[in-house]
Amino acid sequence: MKIALISDVHANLIALRAVLEDMEGRDVGEILSAGDVVGYYPFPNETISLFRERSIISIQGNHDRAVLSAGDPRMNPWANSAVSWTLAHLSESSVEYISSMPRHRSMSIGGTSIAMYHGAPFDDDYYLFEEEATEEVLQSTGCSLLVLGHTHVPFIKRYRSGIIVNPGSIGQPRDGDPDSSYAIYDTETRKAFILRVPYDIGTVADRTIQAGLSSSLANRLYVGH
Repeated sequence: MKIALISDVHANLIALRAVLEDMEGRDVGEILSAGDVVGYYPFPNETISLFRERSIISIQGNHDRAVLSAGDPRMNPWANSAVSWTLAHLSESSVEYISSMPRHRSMSIGGTSIAMYHGAPFDDDYYLFEEEATEEVLQSTGCSLLVLGHTHVPFIKRYRSGIIVNPGSIGQPRDGDPDSSYAIYDTETRKAFILRVPYDIGTVADRTIQAGLSSSLANRLYVGH
């Protein structure tokens, strides 16, 4: 079985649709999301509706939790402004959906033991970049596949005991490539690979500004940072 790994959609519905379309024909059996379903961009209810429609298994990210707590003092002003905007526009059903997501989870799919955290196994809000994604971190989960998010920077680290994958961000890439990023893991070969998917950034940027969200959030989409 092939498992699609996504993260940090951040209510960028147009990017999510492009990625889901790219998955067609790739024999994807499950879709796992490492959090931050909402925040930043102007399609939170539509994004959650699509998550439900496609039965995407997700955990909470720091922006999802910030929406539930009406802000996070550790976030920059643009992020907190987007959190406030999101909370003001979320339907009751969407709030219930975000509340129902766990902070992290472990599961078994196709004989593969999987752990999923937004930040790191030792801290939900820690930015765990590739150089710190050690085998010890993987082994601490007791699973053979560790899925992370939060950094918006994709990487794959392979070890004898398993593999760590950060699929990067669908909604706001930060590795210098504006195309959406996601990963696929094959439970039979135990290998993973990263894919990049272009989408209509102009429409998202225009809708972001029209919604009254920061132009900085719109502009950074063009440069992938």
